[in-house]
Amino acid sequence: MSTSLRPISSSNNIPSHATQSQGYIPIAAEGHKESVYALAMNDRGTLLVSGGTEKVVRVWDPRTGSKTMKLRGHTDNIRALLLDSSGRYCLSGSSDSMIRLWDLGQQRCIHSYAVHTDSVWALASTPTFSHVYSGGRDLSLYLTDLATRESVLLCNKDYPILQLALHEDDIWVATTDSSVHRWPAEASNPLKAFQRGGSFLAGNLSFSRARVSLEGSTPVPVYREPSFSIHGTSAIVQHEILKNRRHVLTKDTAGTVKLWEITRGVVVENYGQISFEKKKEELFEMVSIPAWFTVDTRLGSLSVHLDTPQCFSAEMYSVDLSISGKPEDDKVNLARETLKGLLAHWLTKRRQRLGSHTSTNGEIPSGKDMPTRTLTLSRVEGDGISENDSTVYPPFEFSAAAPPSIVTEGSTGGPWRKKITDLDGTEDEKDFPLWVLDCVLNNRLPPRENTKCSFYLYPCQGSTVQILTQGKLSAPRILRIHKVVNYVIEKMVLDKPIDSMSADGTFAPGLSGGQISNPVVGDGSFRLGLKPWQKLKPSIEILCNNQVLPPDMSLATVRTYIWKKPEDLILNYSVKQGR
Repeated sequence: MSTSLRPISSSNNIPSHATQSQGYIPIAAEGHKESVYALAMNDRGTLLVSGGTEKVVRVWDPRTGSKTMKLRGHTDNIRALLLDSSGRYCLSGSSDSMIRLWDLGQQRCIHSYAVHTDSVWALASTPTFSHVYSGGRDLSLYLTDLATRESVLLCNKDYPILQLALHEDDIWVATTDSSVHRWPAEASNPLKAFQRGGSFLAGNLSFSRARVSLEGSTPVPVYREPSFSIHGTSAIVQHEILKNRRHVLTKDTAGTVKLWEITRGVVVENYGQISFEKKKEELFEMVSIPAWFTVDTRLGSLSVHLDTPQCFSAEMYSVDLSISGKPEDDKVNLARETLKGLLAHWLTKRRQRLGSHTSTNGEIPSGKDMPTRTLTLSRVEGDGISENDSTVYPPFEFSAAAPPSIVTEGSTGGPWRKKITDLDGTEDEKDFPLWVLDCVLNNRLPPRENTKCSFYLYPCQGSTVQILTQGKLSAPRILRIHKVVNYVIEKMVLDKPIDSMSADGTFAPGLSGGQISNPVVGDGSFRLGLKPWQKLKPSIEILCNNQVLPPDMSLATVRTYIWKKPEDLILNYSVKQGR
């Protein structure tokens, strides 16, 4: 697993001054209108060939970026290309299952080879360019004589072949299960492979090889087992971020379905080879938490991206995170504690390097402990909201046995990557984004979107209970419905103002939290133990769209799944009978 920490101005483009400062200005070869899947160049660097979804081979002069010719013949995507040392001959492999040999001097295809029954994804040639090794989606590695068209099946694998690399008399074969195998190739004397028998004459039409296969005359492989294997981890090919915004469900090339916990960077459940869609349905929760991270699996691994300020939008109560020794309604910012967990090793090394120690209350040292060069760090103004999650310690814990990597960049240089256990404490604002350092060292968050939810609270239609307020109320999005119940009970039964409120309807300073106010709803005054809504009478029900709401449902969840409207949320209350 890797985590990307990206600044606000993150861009995928390489700025021109970064390359010019190194004395090199890139030359653009413009002409492809769609994806490019394959490239090859001759030894002298005077010719470049490219191919992709346009089904044509384009030839370029890499010194000027100009096109010299376009070669047509394939009927599907071009996935692999080879050039001989002189740059006269070109080999192409395509998803149409064909291998074609092109004479660039004549600008035409001079031979086509129907060897495979499915897409050709990889090519490698002998040093003399007399024979070609090919592999692809049909799990097979073939050796073909380009002059005689004679072909032989060297081996079969259990997975499609992605890449080939020839080394002396061996060939390395990379497959989609992330493994690499070494097979005998006889590159210095390919005739040895043909002398083992089982060769056939390659056709020149794509259906000819498939027809032979259907007739039952499939070639017998020359080699049964590789001489050496490097087994990799199955690549992740499918993922789904769950509604709780802490777990990600993945499926790999072996069909194994796993559940990852993002805030710890580990697999918490291995479900084996089961239906991904069914497990996703089983794990569905009716909860609404802001999307504070994004995920991609394009590299076959789980990459988590944190972008400021969006990543700081998600909060949860400490009780929901099973944090012991803390009041159950302390709020925890998920990104903040994740960052602290990722950089815990760095903080330890930094303290050792600076000779500083953890303070007696266990809090992370502030920016004043930073070396002189780091004191220039630009202070990011907070949002002015007093938050309980600054007291949550220790942060989320990441495994030291299988540590994730961080991919990020600071104020100088380009992006860099390190395992979190390889950080040595010398990294500063030149290496980390300023917002990351301000969060981890100073416990401060950048300005972010409003985390409140506005709503109205009215009696149910036809009810004789009193109207508590005509104004709009405001509360944290994660506030539970039982807090609204507490407010209604306190207003109706106790009929007195909330102790934590000042005269202007806002929270009085120095208190742990408050109840519903007009216009603010707090969430910190009720602590562990039996909740007042469970023991005070009358018993109150809160409804939305005529649906009774569970006490533990949050306002955000009500708005997303029950209210389903862009307007401010409307809640109704009624007195339950028979209690």
